Amino acid sequence: MTDLLALDFMRQALLAALLAGIAAPLVGTFLVQRRMSLIGDGMGHVALAGVAVGILTGQQPVVTALVAAVAAGVAIELIRASGHTSGDVALAVMFYGGIALGVVLIARSTAGSPANLTAYLFGAILTTSPGDLVVLALLAVVVLVTTVALRPRFFAVANDEEYARSAGMPVMAYNLVLAVLTAVTVVVSMRVVGLLLISALMIIPNATAQLLARSFGASVRWAVLIGVLCSVGGVVVSYAAETPSGGTIVLLAIATFLLVSAGAAVLRRVRLAAHSRAERHDHEHGPDCGHPAVEHGDHVDYLHDGHRHAAHEGHYDEHGHPAEAESR
Repeated sequence: MTDLLALDFMRQALLAALLAGIAAPLVGTFLVQRRMSLIGDGMGHVALAGVAVGILTGQQPVVTALVAAVAAGVAIELIRASGHTSGDVALAVMFYGGIALGVVLIARSTAGSPANLTAYLFGAILTTSPGDLVVLALLAVVVLVTTVALRPRFFAVANDEEYARSAGMPVMAYNLVLAVLTAVTVVVSMRVVGLLLISALMIIPNATAQLLARSFGASVRWAVLIGVLCSVGGVVVSYAAETPSGGTIVLLAIATFLLVSAGAAVLRRVRLAAHSRAERHDHEHGPDCGHPAVEHGDHVDYLHDGHRHAAHEGHYDEHGHPAEAESR
């Protein structure tokens, strides 16, 4: 790792991965709640047209992509809020029109090449310039500060939009802010994972976090941690294995999700088996049952057959070994 940090381009790549790993899952949390998981993918299509405009006109592609993505984000929210049945069609036209326009404009540019297109579609983190990094850092700070400051309001709107509206909250304004933050996140992450893979970094860490956390706050923290580990770890692995950074990061995120899913499934089976054993407990415990009583939080456990048992809704739950009771 020390050898990697000695290389200027790797330091820039790792910092870009860190920024994307924080920003993408943070915004993705609210997209998952609103069942809009693939919106980032659609914005990426439109952002490609912005990249193409930047290449064609000699402007900074990050800036032009940001303008295009923000415009798409606002348009998406306005179309969604209109409630028209043709809204899905309008979004599809905008998304596919964006990527088609991007391909055509890049092909027309003298600076355009298949390599340029691939870099933006699938990520080319090692080509991140110091100028790109400054812009990405500023955008990531905007995402982080705004999301943290408005998190309770975003949660309320995403959880129950109708209730938030009846409570007097400016739902449309918050939705527009979230749409803009999503657009900014797409641009922050396009060099890291690519415009076609950005949704994966927004959604998969959140899907994994939901398997680990028992509260919304914990879920957000887990998602950001997983996003950072997969982004930074993916860059290191891609450099060592000479594989594309974007695909490597996404595959690492998917592997993490599958591993946690398998662990959660095994844990559920173990708990179900323990619960089933507890329900078959025929002995009726009480003050005169002859088994030692142990205080355990807000209830009493009874030591029986080397385990602690507690009454629960008509059956008995097994709470562990007596040694655990002694250590409490």
